Amino acid sequence: MPPAMDINKLRNIGIIAHIDAGKTTTTERVLFYAGESHKMGEVDDGTTITDFDPQEQEKGITIRAAAITFQWKPKEMWINLIDTPGHVDFTAEVERSLRVLDGGVVIFSGMEGVEAQSETVWHQADHYRVPRICFINKLDRIGADFFRVHDEVVERLGAKTIPLQLPIGKEKDFIGVIDLITRQAYYFEPGELGKKMTKEPIPEEMVDEAELWREKMLETIAEADDELAELYLEGEELSEERIRAGVRTATIEHRMTPVLCGSSLKFIGVQPLLDAIADYLPSPLEVPPVEGDDPKTEKKLLRHPKDEEPFCALLFKIQADQHDELGFLRIYSGTLKPSTRVLNATRNRKENITRLWRIRADERQKVDLAHAGDIVGVVGLKDSITGDTLTDQRSPVILEHIVFPDTVISMSIEPESSGDRQKLEHILALMEKEDPTFRARTSEETGETLISGMGELHLEVVVERIRRDFKVNLRTGKPRVSYRETVRGTARAKGTCDRQTAAGAMFGEVEVELSPLPRVAKEDETLETFRFVDQSRSENVPPELLAVVAEELKEECLSGGLAGYPLTGIQATLLSVGYREGESNEQAYRFATAAAVRQALSDAGVDILEPIMKVEVSTPEDYVGDITADFASRRVMIHELGQRGPLRIVVAHAPLREMFGYSTTLRSHSQGRATYSMEPLTYEPVPDELAKQMY
Repeated sequence: MPPAMDINKLRNIGIIAHIDAGKTTTTERVLFYAGESHKMGEVDDGTTITDFDPQEQEKGITIRAAAITFQWKPKEMWINLIDTPGHVDFTAEVERSLRVLDGGVVIFSGMEGVEAQSETVWHQADHYRVPRICFINKLDRIGADFFRVHDEVVERLGAKTIPLQLPIGKEKDFIGVIDLITRQAYYFEPGELGKKMTKEPIPEEMVDEAELWREKMLETIAEADDELAELYLEGEELSEERIRAGVRTATIEHRMTPVLCGSSLKFIGVQPLLDAIADYLPSPLEVPPVEGDDPKTEKKLLRHPKDEEPFCALLFKIQADQHDELGFLRIYSGTLKPSTRVLNATRNRKENITRLWRIRADERQKVDLAHAGDIVGVVGLKDSITGDTLTDQRSPVILEHIVFPDTVISMSIEPESSGDRQKLEHILALMEKEDPTFRARTSEETGETLISGMGELHLEVVVERIRRDFKVNLRTGKPRVSYRETVRGTARAKGTCDRQTAAGAMFGEVEVELSPLPRVAKEDETLETFRFVDQSRSENVPPELLAVVAEELKEECLSGGLAGYPLTGIQATLLSVGYREGESNEQAYRFATAAAVRQALSDAGVDILEPIMKVEVSTPEDYVGDITADFASRRVMIHELGQRGPLRIVVAHAPLREMFGYSTTLRSHSQGRATYSMEPLTYEPVPDELAKQMY
């Protein structure tokens, strides 16, 4: 945001959708019409501004959320735009973007409609209370249907919609849009790449239909605006400005969602979408102030988007390369200058912001001052990770952390050259810092390096990046499922360390109780991994030794269960701590705690949990039988058989271990005509016969 910019004229928005709905193409058109680019790039050619990574250009998909700042001059509006990935393997990019955005544009394909990832990103936006606009895209495609997709948005997503436009024509005859507020038809000159937009009267054959939908629009707005409702019922002619004000209020208050339409590829409908972003999505001043905790008193504190308030920002993304680490900050209050010392309130560590940048995809522009409400890039952070809060040193506050899902798939890797082993360790640590859904560890049993992520594509991208960007050649193993363990029942156990050493007597005694936490599906809330409860009332034990017991208890519970898989969903209750003056020390308590946990695990019994995926297959009718029969052989539970336009939709819950290589099988069963998507749903116990093979 430029220094003289009014914060009311700022929009922080994201473009979110299922893969291939047209997010990046829409972003490319937006930047061209805003004058930010002078040549329109294409996804298929690998020439778009926001998909600048070589892997994105080769695969034709967005892998990293890309940020760019530009001005929409017709509305005198500055926009911080984030183009997010649509593939479920990169859902963390969407999660952390939505956490800091004030508004969103959700794009739906006019042909495929509401797809699996469409539902996921919609519910993520619901979770963060992000007001949004719907844009039904690709209406030039065969099988595209604006009204069908609109009804799917209402029925499947539970949205209360306000259609503000109607399409003119259908499929290959789609040529423009009708604006229901202005009662005009908009056409876009293809010879000028849609840059020239003409306004004409509504086609005569569509006047009655447009008036019918306009009445529906006004009735819907009136439900959320008492003043407008009174004017409407009295039969007064409502001005365009009053109607837009009603839509804006209803959108920002989460009562309604405006719906627009077009075809970004064919240059139709993008400029009105930009106007809608300015007209209906909120400025930072129009969303609730951010809430956090005082790190000392744990009292709730508010930070308002005002320059005069203490500095407070959320680090929502780190982008690392061989040279430096670029941190992305959403500034919620105060201002920030280069060469400023700030506090990482989450970790109670000081950080030095050396430089500030305005981000333009892979380009950077120096900034001398960043204001409340803005999104900027920073260089100089050393100890901070995604989700940390940076604040003024004198006024610390900790904002709600971003919670990411557990990894579901692993793979072993090793450098071809032993001399690259240390370099690889450094690279993996860097990538863990950058990507909250990526993990790297060394197996205690085999000594091999294991990387874990959200899916096969996720790990493929990681391996390819290590080879290409960091010049380390790798040998890789086959993908494997990331299992978890949890306790089956509740058990108490006591661990004791009572021994004589050359240095003297050692004594520690710890009693713990392990019990399971309730497991819940991902779409309801995030699975809680570990909860610690202290009921020991051990007044005579020094606080520093009690802290050692708590730390060791957590480490033991999260390190691995009886079968060696990470433990999850466990409550560990510390019941008592035995102490002897002069004999109890840190090492004794670590031994005693570990013994107590191992015994409690054995007594309680454990379940091995496997990741269950939500699978959605779109297929012509002819292949439904073969697909469902194949599912039956894979321990897959079919939950829904539906219809979406000409295609049948099969929704199922499947163990991940049964889905490796499924794309090849699906191509075989459908002659290449069916497609599928898959996303993590929950963890469930593996069947007993499989569990016996895993110990």
